[in-house]
Amino acid sequence: MRILHLIHQYLPEKVGGSELYTQALARYQAAQAHSVAIFTPTALPITDHLLPTTDNGLRIYRIPVGERSATAVFRSNFRQTELSRAFAHTLHQEQPDIVHIQHLMGLPLSLVQLIQQAGLPYVITLHDYWYVCANAQLLTNYDETVCAGPHYWLNCARCALARVGHGNFVPAIPLLAPLFAFRHGRLQPILNKAKRLIIPSHFTASVYEQMGAPADRMEVIPYGIYTPTHMSPRQPHDGLHIGYIGSIAAQKGVHVLVEAVNQLPQEGVRLTLYGDLQTFPDYVAGLRTMASHPGITFADRLPPENLWSALAELDVVVVPSLWYETAVLVVQEAFAAGVPVIASDIGVLPERVRAGVDGLLFPAGDAAALTVALHGLLEQPEKLAHLRGGIQPVVTIAENAARVTAVYAQAHEA
Repeated sequence: MRILHLIHQYLPEKVGGSELYTQALARYQAAQAHSVAIFTPTALPITDHLLPTTDNGLRIYRIPVGERSATAVFRSNFRQTELSRAFAHTLHQEQPDIVHIQHLMGLPLSLVQLIQQAGLPYVITLHDYWYVCANAQLLTNYDETVCAGPHYWLNCARCALARVGHGNFVPAIPLLAPLFAFRHGRLQPILNKAKRLIIPSHFTASVYEQMGAPADRMEVIPYGIYTPTHMSPRQPHDGLHIGYIGSIAAQKGVHVLVEAVNQLPQEGVRLTLYGDLQTFPDYVAGLRTMASHPGITFADRLPPENLWSALAELDVVVVPSLWYETAVLVVQEAFAAGVPVIASDIGVLPERVRAGVDGLLFPAGDAAALTVALHGLLEQPEKLAHLRGGIQPVVTIAENAARVTAVYAQAHEA
């Protein structure tokens, strides 16, 4: 089968769950003798972007668009001539049997029209809430609370103003709201005409269904990962080594974790924070200021090749998110390495972590409750052994890809 993946950004330039999953899926498909290509914009200067680079059997079309502000990314959905021209060329060159839309943020929606004009079926993976929320995370910019969805798109306009630093300019809200209503009107048909909507969790499917997405086309398929062929033996040690792996960003609740660890004994406790320290420098600076515990280390981004060795050194991974996570690959990775997880009881996380079995849950944003949970593991190490014993095998990329391939077949038959 000839498969073309379409994604808003890609590795190594951008590292996130959707990028990592797309790479894993595409590489696996290529290894199974499918013809696989990826189309993505890039800020990197590339001279001849219509000639694909190759990576593990994949052909990657990186289309240079330069550095773009959040506003420019938003505008690109409605017009970006260079990307449209390059995509038309890619469709002609690849002649795919199916297009798998991983993400359309910052890509012109006219690309979907090109897919339709070519008579090609397409499926969409809903990695986040972008189709119903321009922020993609259902988290407001003006008060950083979870959003229940558009209210006549007035709250969407308020969110946009807050994002560009004009949150108090109330008169502009009713003027901007029609723009977000227009955006919704353009995106809803794209969802409705997709042959299938692949969603990584039942929680995310329920949110989309509540907001009008076609439930009869949804297929819940959890992400799969490449599991380690060999894990370094866990080295016995005293105390508690806590890990965080992911974006160092406010919505991820890293400050909640730092506040919780600050309250733990200074002896025998370590926290290693793995994540890009340059993306949100002001937030990172605030974390460094509040981090009073001597065991807290800011380790920067964790290279993929070092993931399993890093996990082998941890006793527990904490996922303190404040938004409705949709999948959380790091939970699967931690479990694959035999590491229990403590997570916020929000979004998909209670679907991924079984409280008291393979991890613990705490109220989102409650640093005191997280401190209690961590202190319990420090004082009673046997709890960690119990949680490690409750970890079940994770979904592999082979299992995930088999189900995705079945969806492709359904898309052709529909």
